[in-house]
Amino acid sequence: MEENSFIFTDGKDPKMIEAYEKARETFKYFWREQSWENRRIIPGLDLACVKASFSQEDPETGENTVEHMWINEIDFDGDTISGFLMNNPNELTNIQAGDYFEVPLHEISDWLIAITPAEKVPKGLSQLFSSPEQLLPKTYGGFTIHKMRADMDEDERKEHDDAWQLDFGDFNDIQVVNEQKEKPENLIEHPMSKNMAEEFVKFIKEYPDELTHTDEKGLTLLHKETIAGNLTSVKVMLEAGADKNVQSNTGKTALDYAKQLKWDHIVPVLEG
Repeated sequence: MEENSFIFTDGKDPKMIEAYEKARETFKYFWREQSWENRRIIPGLDLACVKASFSQEDPETGENTVEHMWINEIDFDGDTISGFLMNNPNELTNIQAGDYFEVPLHEISDWLIAITPAEKVPKGLSQLFSSPEQLLPKTYGGFTIHKMRADMDEDERKEHDDAWQLDFGDFNDIQVVNEQKEKPENLIEHPMSKNMAEEFVKFIKEYPDELTHTDEKGLTLLHKETIAGNLTSVKVMLEAGADKNVQSNTGKTALDYAKQLKWDHIVPVLEG
């Protein structure tokens, strides 16, 4: 992938600012998918990254140079996103690929996930498919990318998509979860959350201390599953006696995170 594919610097365009806002509002879906990816033995994501702005002030002119670039290996604690810069910048000299960064959620400018469709082309039938895009990983999110794609003509858009080797689809129809149209219920809860319910019950029975354990940020498992939007897991833990009033190091309960991230299907459960 070309380095320039990762960078965009215009933050004044109203449509681009709108794209930033949509990315921040829907980032919870990125993290929900990433949280399950962290548990998979076989990776399911082809790409998962977050875009943020980086700046450097010229000591002579005082002018600020800003580049929006992608970070990967993402972690999220409900407030702050962390990861590693994927590429070297075009102009900035104060950062380089591989540097670690922490970015508040309200300061990110985009997120992108790519997933290869589960349906594979049957052997012997590949000659029937004239469009290679059918085999490319499908993207979710990518609001700033779609804004730029909307400004391109058809040839430019094809060249852009070929450089990324991803199926971006329709820039007027940006999806945020896998199989969103086929299974709209996936917008409410990740299918793995429901499918793993029985195993999760067994896990909690075998390791009950996990209900009270806190990490270095004061987050319990209930906090983490709430942040990831996993309703079934939250219900299992509450039924097992998890204390929903425990506060993180920043003084937030699981309910606070549910409200903050607008996980509306979890809020009533924690309030009840």
